[in-house]
Amino acid sequence: LAMVAVIADLCIFLLTWNVGTHSPRTQELGSLLALNGTGTAGTAGSGTGCPGDQLPDIYVIGMQEVSTKQVLNIFQDDPWVLKIADALREHEFVKVEAKQLQGILITMFARHKHLPHMKNIETEATRTGLGGLWGNKGAVSIRMSLYGTGIVFVCSHLAAHDDKLKERIEDYHQIVDNHKFEAVGYRRIFDHDFVFWFGDLNFRLSGDMSAWDVRTDVENERYADLLKLDQLNLLREKGNAFSLLEEQQPNFAPTFKFVEGSNEYDLKRRPAWCDRILHRVQSNVYPGVVLSANQLSYRSHPDYTLSDHRPVSATFNYRVEAANQTFTDDELHEMTHGGAGTPSATPNVSLTFAFILLVVAPFTQL
Repeated sequence: LAMVAVIADLCIFLLTWNVGTHSPRTQELGSLLALNGTGTAGTAGSGTGCPGDQLPDIYVIGMQEVSTKQVLNIFQDDPWVLKIADALREHEFVKVEAKQLQGILITMFARHKHLPHMKNIETEATRTGLGGLWGNKGAVSIRMSLYGTGIVFVCSHLAAHDDKLKERIEDYHQIVDNHKFEAVGYRRIFDHDFVFWFGDLNFRLSGDMSAWDVRTDVENERYADLLKLDQLNLLREKGNAFSLLEEQQPNFAPTFKFVEGSNEYDLKRRPAWCDRILHRVQSNVYPGVVLSANQLSYRSHPDYTLSDHRPVSATFNYRVEAANQTFTDDELHEMTHGGAGTPSATPNVSLTFAFILLVVAPFTQL
């Protein structure tokens, strides 16, 4: 029998939320970060969706439309980052990195034990608003060598409105073309072994169904029929954008646009699945090493009514396995990042962990 050595076995919990410039001051985050008990994986319960409902080992939190009142204060984290850090601190998570571009924010938290296994950490940002001059739209990212593999998390906020599909496609390609890193072998987003791309992608429904008819289909849970009209699905099929990424089809109601503070749709806009989480794995790029990221759940969080978007989360079982040989993650890092030079940051990490991605957006655009 073939011997398989498990180098890493992680549960990644990703969360995306457009917060519509709201302050986190009175917002309880325990349920959103899966800190308040257990639930059934894949359902709308309060659990993490990770095996055994264990807490994630790593949280990657992306936000859009964060209030920019703090943007000029370079010595202090955004209030959302501070709020999240406060919620996670008692569970012994520490902040690894953060990057903000006006209202677009990404941050990562991890358990102490995982930090030594994170190397070559970099952040990047790409502006796409006003033809690349303004950062109200665009993307921020965190990339690293994680247990020896190249992984990147991209949080983006693309052009709004039903009729701006062409602009959304242009935003995507601008991010792919202009996002550049220093790590040898991983200069671009899609050079990475693992890619997680999430945020308020702003894709709407094609065709001319009225908002009222869309709402009727949503009330009757005819999600599959509506998703046949989803711009992101149609784009990926045609190869125009996001075609290198995979997405499990949403089995939850559209996450935009709601009346703030309620679960009623604001029918000034047609309901749409604006908030999405996609991923890509290059499974067999290294001899004798198999990479995988099996998706465990994908759901919305309707109890969080702060903005006109609902948060969306996903969990993944991230695994790195070596067949018929024994690799350490340091040896895998040397294979994958061998010419990358001195790690730009080396925080302090073990073999089983999980991620939470949270995407939040302020700058509410109707």
